[in-house]
Amino acid sequence: MPLTAAIIAAGGRGVRLGADRPKQFVDLDGRSILEKSVTALAASDRIDEVVVALPIEFLVTVGERLRGLSAKPIVCVEGGPRRQDSVANAFAKSSRDAGIIVIHDAARPFVTAELIARTIDAAGAHGAAIAAIAVRDTVKQAGDAEGDGSRPIRATIPRDTVFLAQTPQAFRRDVLARAIAEGRAIEATDEAMLVERLGLPVHIVEGDPRNIKITTPEDLATATAVALRTSGRMEGDGFSHRLIKIGNGYDLHTLVEGRPLILAGVRIPFELGLSGHSDADIVCHAVTDAVLGAASMGDIGRLFPDTDPKWKGADSIALLKGAMELVRHGGYRVSNVDVTVIAQKPKLLPYLDQMRSNLAAALGVETTAVSVKGKTNEGVDSMGRGESMAAHAVALLRSI
Repeated sequence: MPLTAAIIAAGGRGVRLGADRPKQFVDLDGRSILEKSVTALAASDRIDEVVVALPIEFLVTVGERLRGLSAKPIVCVEGGPRRQDSVANAFAKSSRDAGIIVIHDAARPFVTAELIARTIDAAGAHGAAIAAIAVRDTVKQAGDAEGDGSRPIRATIPRDTVFLAQTPQAFRRDVLARAIAEGRAIEATDEAMLVERLGLPVHIVEGDPRNIKITTPEDLATATAVALRTSGRMEGDGFSHRLIKIGNGYDLHTLVEGRPLILAGVRIPFELGLSGHSDADIVCHAVTDAVLGAASMGDIGRLFPDTDPKWKGADSIALLKGAMELVRHGGYRVSNVDVTVIAQKPKLLPYLDQMRSNLAAALGVETTAVSVKGKTNEGVDSMGRGESMAAHAVALLRSI
């Protein structure tokens, strides 16, 4: 029976994630995204060897670590400037006895053995196959943007004909060899596109919604939640040591003239407001960090960076709701939240009930599950001098 080789394309930089390293090396629940992807491919009983294309500066250090992940052969090669170049380099180093080649994105760490097997079987039968997800929404084809930024609809495309491509993608060796050789001069987003240009059929097998690709900070937060939900279970009664999660948050902003003072979504009459990229709502920011921290999903700066102009002047209650969508997707709900606001002036007592109500609505809990307290700083430091305000928050999450 011919061998099957897996190629993992990990030669890119992944700049959209905004991390301090290429995204494939970012930690995901204790291991890098790339390590999880390599382990998933190597664990399949349908895969005989794995070839990984890496940035040249990581060949030695990362390559040595990857080779220790499995008893199966794991070969590391230098990646190229484009994805298709990295795949071509890896293909050249794959075993000549490998009759089927499986190609997988390094940034899809949740691929399953069943999905790998489906794709391989279809490639063996038809020459080329990819995993893909059928779209659920109505699909519109749009024209160019007009002066007001809107775009006219040109056509409604039957959604039963539209699929979102994933990896793995699998090919008979002769089909992939021809696609690589004849496609060097063109730009392709995946190897299936190169095969399509040859006029050869590429078949679709059912993909997996859990087989997400990590590209943005939001993707990483979702992936972290998935990883936490599928690991860390205790033996015996199945009780998870992650059943209860506690997180804390903190935020501080300076007070300036010409800005509104907004705390927990409540506009408070005062001669000064908090300075910041968004509405500078320190209460919402602290609570957002507390719930994200409890769910191990990073912080508000990662999800809604102040370097992105779309968050300028943003409503922080809406940002908190967005963070809660990720938390709920990760399988957690808020049990209770406790907030302390440190402000010399103004007095916050008249506004605390509305602040609690706003936070409860954003968190999806009863008002009784939210506590907000106001404290002065006894004239000490910038908060005591009325130059700034701060908020501390603690959140308790429970698994759904």
